[in-house]
Amino acid sequence: MEKLASLAGVKELLRRHQIRPKKRWGQNFLINPGIVDKIMAVAEISPDDTVIEIGPGMGALTARLAEQANRVVAVELDRSLVALLRGELAAYGNLRVVEGDALRVDFDALVKDSGGTFPYKVVANLPYYITTPLLTRLLSGDFAVSLLVIMVQKEVALRLVARPGTKEYGSLSVLAQFRSEPDLVAVISRGSFFPAPAVDSAVVRLRVRTMPPVLVTDEALFFRVVRAAFGQRRKTLLNALAGAGLGPDRPTWEAILKRAGIDPQRRGETLTLAEFAAIARALIT
Repeated sequence: MEKLASLAGVKELLRRHQIRPKKRWGQNFLINPGIVDKIMAVAEISPDDTVIEIGPGMGALTARLAEQANRVVAVELDRSLVALLRGELAAYGNLRVVEGDALRVDFDALVKDSGGTFPYKVVANLPYYITTPLLTRLLSGDFAVSLLVIMVQKEVALRLVARPGTKEYGSLSVLAQFRSEPDLVAVISRGSFFPAPAVDSAVVRLRVRTMPPVLVTDEALFFRVVRAAFGQRRKTLLNALAGAGLGPDRPTWEAILKRAGIDPQRRGETLTLAEFAAIARALIT
């Protein structure tokens, strides 16, 4: 199935199925088989694994997953690609191609209905236009996912692994590192796709944590504090929190930050996960 990850193969399938890539859905098909090899290597797919694939496209990665995993469920929004995948990959009895919106489907229910096992892995070339909301959903803690290996915009990848004090560090960094251990695996040039996107991509592996790395007694409150701190990056932490509408007035926030041992003149992007957790705990004590 290497032809599925080649420029000639992709063009032939598009011609044969009379499909044109849809820009509004961020359709950029992988044409570099070496990237498929890289993703498969870091995903560590075993014969016992169940895998959810999001945005399977032409099936270059789908076929490889089906060859190695016990069960694969591919979620595709584009009806024409669903028909293509069901036809081209019909030989794989362990593959189920589902027409659906990854922002809405219940992944756990899909795995259960497909005879899969828990926990499962998510391996995906995430469509650019839904990358952040979909990542936020996958990392919400609502699904029984043990590992994610995703291809995203390079800019997003750098945010996922960013450290405090860098320009890339933000609320998505905190979410990713609270819920998982993210690693930047590889940077992928835009020429590895057809049609070529406007930006480079990257592969990121996220090992989902069984427990958060810091003590948080109220996760919803923790993430409200994080979003507030990053909401106005040019402001000091005190000004950002006091103006976020979380409840406490400015003097109360000063007292909260003092209890947490945090300088109110710092900026949100300099705080570690442990410091955000300290603020959230101090807020409810």
